[in-house]
Amino acid sequence: MKNFAGKVAIITGSSRGIGKAIALELANKGALIVLNGRNPERLAAAEQQLKTIHQQVLAVCSDVSTVLGCKELISQAIGKFGKIDILVNNVGVSMRGYVADLNPEVFKTVFESNVLGTVYPTIPAIPYLRQTKGSIVFISSLAGIRGLPGLSAYSSSKMALRAIVESIRLEEAAHSIHVGLVLAGVTDIEPGKETIAADGSLRLLASRKGKNVQPTREVAKAVIENIRYRKFYSVLTPLGKINAVLQSLFPLLVERIILANLHKFEEGGK
Repeated sequence: MKNFAGKVAIITGSSRGIGKAIALELANKGALIVLNGRNPERLAAAEQQLKTIHQQVLAVCSDVSTVLGCKELISQAIGKFGKIDILVNNVGVSMRGYVADLNPEVFKTVFESNVLGTVYPTIPAIPYLRQTKGSIVFISSLAGIRGLPGLSAYSSSKMALRAIVESIRLEEAAHSIHVGLVLAGVTDIEPGKETIAADGSLRLLASRKGKNVQPTREVAKAVIENIRYRKFYSVLTPLGKINAVLQSLFPLLVERIILANLHKFEEGGK
């Protein structure tokens, strides 16, 4: 899929952040865009921004962690554009807190968003993607390479995405559907971005700045490359690539490195 002109792309969780950046990149390359989010004001603002590029934009306010929300998303996309070429499963939430301190509902909330929120839209989209030999891309995280302190629910939910991707790749190979996984690193966030605290409440994330923070547009470009060249596994940032290799070959060494730097993980989790 080297030419995106006229392709229909659904991006979940695209009212801000990485999702909106992906939508903007695809729109600039001529794709017809289906935006999705739960906050109607943010979604409307994103829609207006996209429409400064072109008018072929549909915004669907629905919760993709529910079956009904996903049926609505896919139904409206087909009703408007008649086909689906690309589905980017971007929606997700993060959390903070050691397992011993967690309200068990934190795991439930994270998995509903990060795992079910990718499976639920994928299932009804697959028949249409078979027709177009399209792409499904799942946005994961470097935290999905290994479990990290204070991120147990988040890391495990992102690890689950690899198994889902591997299964669908095998199941849909005969239908020529491309299924990719993109592991993003520490990415810039918009003001007001929240995470789930140990007690289950929402708290604001601190602003992210510095040389190791990746702009959302860079992540979006990596997603476009994954789709264009129908890649399986895209690990972002040099540090991420090193981590992936070390975890595969020397997992106990990685564990010792993390234990020696626990304070840095705690600071980075703010």
